[in-house]
Amino acid sequence: MEFPLLKNFDLKGKKVLLRVDINSPIDPDTGEILDDTRIRSHTPTLRYLEDAKTIVLAHQSRPGLRDFTPLEMHAKKLEEINGRTVKYVDELFGSRAREEIGKLKNGEILVLENVRFCSEEVSPQVMALPPEKQAHTNFVRNLSGCVDFYVNDAFAVAHRPQPSVVAFPHVLPCAAGKLMEAEVNSLSKVLSSNSRPKVFLFGGAKVKDSLRVISRLLEKGVADAVLTSGLVANLLLVAEGRDIGKINNQTLDDKNLLGLIPQARKVLRKHGEKIELPVDMAFQKNGSRVEAPVGKVGENRILDIGIETIIKYSTVIRDSGVVVANGPCGLFELEAFAMGTEEILKAMADSKAFSVIGGGHLSAIARNLGILDRLSYASTGGKATMYFLAGETLPGIEALKKGRHD
Repeated sequence: MEFPLLKNFDLKGKKVLLRVDINSPIDPDTGEILDDTRIRSHTPTLRYLEDAKTIVLAHQSRPGLRDFTPLEMHAKKLEEINGRTVKYVDELFGSRAREEIGKLKNGEILVLENVRFCSEEVSPQVMALPPEKQAHTNFVRNLSGCVDFYVNDAFAVAHRPQPSVVAFPHVLPCAAGKLMEAEVNSLSKVLSSNSRPKVFLFGGAKVKDSLRVISRLLEKGVADAVLTSGLVANLLLVAEGRDIGKINNQTLDDKNLLGLIPQARKVLRKHGEKIELPVDMAFQKNGSRVEAPVGKVGENRILDIGIETIIKYSTVIRDSGVVVANGPCGLFELEAFAMGTEEILKAMADSKAFSVIGGGHLSAIARNLGILDRLSYASTGGKATMYFLAGETLPGIEALKKGRHD
């Protein structure tokens, strides 16, 4: 491990600024946290800091989305899970926040306001600056002056060059938390394993990122096979010249994805023999799930992969040595169209492969199915997980490596 680890520091009585990722599914109408997996994932780190004065930096969603909320409910959930006094202040670095930090007693936790309420945290201009320049933001200068140490336990945002992730290690002694350590160790096993074939599944809606990572995984020889579903599969099918229907083409257009077709064709030309595309799709007709081969979906919105594709993919997964999945196969929120995602996860659980899932959605589905403990590792990261496996530099990890270690 190239960065400093939390276990090597005695932080009793110290004021520790702890960056976590407790971004959770929320009912936008009631504010209720629907799944607390990410909140629980930081328990080992908080347990290690039980004699410190812990100040929590975290975000929930992003500006403009319905679940972009304050962190008061998260603080209550943290207290419930950890059995310790957890305070909350609806400021991030103002005088009241700094005053509350000064009042903390050993063992107490203070949750600061949603870090993305701060314009400096989400500003593209600020994120384009190197960490040493970001350290001059009001946010970092004000907070760093009233704490002793910085811990990054938020692997899921390690790919984001934001002040809360990259700037504090430049001005404070720093270390990686227990979860960050576990993530890097477990994902490194995927890369170092000699077990073959290594199979990667890409679903969900993050098409541009998926194309880039697919290309890098195949070019570096990390992946032996890539199985696709969701919008990335739809785009690749169009790039291959397949008919997915006007309504599904329109969805790609509405999401500004059709411009990626040249890139998708390039990926297929170079690596097409290792990329598996769906052979059938599921859609809704008269209130029921209906399936048809690719090319015969007609003017129906694709909502899941079909049973033939599920069987095809499940066979590849069961014969794999390592299997990594990122993103659902379809609109899993609708019970009839959760089948693809659920069956793929079951195949992973049934396989003897070293199995890893990334992102909160897959973990929640696996837990509901009662198979989460049959998977080798559930990463809290989505993009961060795939970027790490593709060999991309994660700014949050780089900041810990280059930060202050005194």
